Amino acid sequence: MATLARIRRLSPSPLTARSYPRRPRATPRRNGPLLASVAVIVLAAGCGSSQSTSVSSHQSGAHHKRAKAGARPAPPRPLTLSYRPLFSLPAPLRDPASAVIGGGRFVLIGGLDAADTSSAEIDVASSHGLLHTATLPLAQHDAQGAALAGKVYVFGGGSFSELNHIVSFDPVSNAVGGAGTLPRAQSDVAVTKLDGTAYIVGGYDGTNWLNTILAWRPGSGVRVAGRLPVGLRYSSVSPVDGRLVIIGGSTPAGATDAIYSFDPASGRVARIGRLPHPITHAGAATLGSYVYLVGGRGDNLDTQTASVWSINPLTGAVHTAGRLPRPLSDTGVLAVGGAIIVAGGLTPAGTVAPGVGELVPPGG
Repeated sequence: MATLARIRRLSPSPLTARSYPRRPRATPRRNGPLLASVAVIVLAAGCGSSQSTSVSSHQSGAHHKRAKAGARPAPPRPLTLSYRPLFSLPAPLRDPASAVIGGGRFVLIGGLDAADTSSAEIDVASSHGLLHTATLPLAQHDAQGAALAGKVYVFGGGSFSELNHIVSFDPVSNAVGGAGTLPRAQSDVAVTKLDGTAYIVGGYDGTNWLNTILAWRPGSGVRVAGRLPVGLRYSSVSPVDGRLVIIGGSTPAGATDAIYSFDPASGRVARIGRLPHPITHAGAATLGSYVYLVGGRGDNLDTQTASVWSINPLTGAVHTAGRLPRPLSDTGVLAVGGAIIVAGGLTPAGTVAPGVGELVPPGG
């Protein structure tokens, strides 16, 4: 296993202060680590009932009218997911960048270890275990990634300070290199991909919460594809039905319960619903017609949840979809095949989880 570079996190601000030390920077601690969020979410373990419980169904007026007009058919009922353990990582890990690379494989890049130091390790794995490792040129955390055209790209992140780089990783050759730069250094981003384009949602530049939705393709420059109504970091994002669903996160006022839909074709962002309570530092992934939000926490460092929620992308309705075996935030969450991988994470006790598990539908 590659040696982890011990790099202090930056100093906290009162709003999102972290309980662990980090090198002074203007970045508030992640109400846990600086994360972000890949776009995937892991579904909860062992719910005793297969019946989903509705907890929220706020809708914007325009979205409600579109649904009533039958512009898009209603999706089938959301799944109830059960958790099962898979294997342990070489070391405890939270807040990794993550991406799915096909063939049942996924990648975890960087993050924070049990000593709250940034990691330079790249782990390539499947549901059966670790396949091989590689090393970043710089240990980092609070980045996120997406797989495009056979390579994984990691956007921004934190090290001694926020980073503006776009790093490429080839899972076949293990080659790591530079692929471009963001308009500004930013950590705490959420990232997903749609139609061959990576979207970088929100973030933090060391002073400001960012409200931008950036778009990037390999070989091209970064462009602003849309803007959120508020600066947002540590949110969760996942694509479904040609749009991005952006969930929760931290605003300058604290954790938020807002659920947004972003249409890349028009550049418009609309709030479509609310979570049952504010959640930040969670993960999200899409299975079928629904986005699933896995774990996360509130503003306090020890308020992790074990809940898994399904989100209807048409109406914003939220239902209980399962539970994790223990409360976790800052996990790697990815949809791999017909399941949601949940990797690592942080518990209310401040310990870092080494385990990898999956959320599976009935009969999965």
